[in-house]
Amino acid sequence: MDIVESIAKVLVIGLLFGAGLPAVFAFGLRLHAQGVGGENADGTISQPNPTLRALGYLLYAFVAAAIIFGLLWITRQTILYYFDIQIFPDWAY
Repeated sequence: MDIVESIAKVLVIGLLFGAGLPAVFAFGLRLHAQGVGGENADGTISQPNPTLRALGYLLYAFVAAAIIFGLLWITRQTILYYFDIQIFPDWAY
């Protein structure tokens, strides 16, 4: 049963990061584009919306933080070995 449980965990994490982060980034792009304003495809003009732009930037920051966290998590042992810096000191290794 441990094998099935491990496969399920890998599947969920793979779906989350494989499809979830790009979806959040795409949603951030959409919010940012709507927040800029300008001429729409149908010829109407929309006013800039700073709230949508800020939400777009917030989603960009979330995706960037998730990527940086993932890279640090993957390289935590190497950083500990070469630089003697424990990045996640209270977490189990």
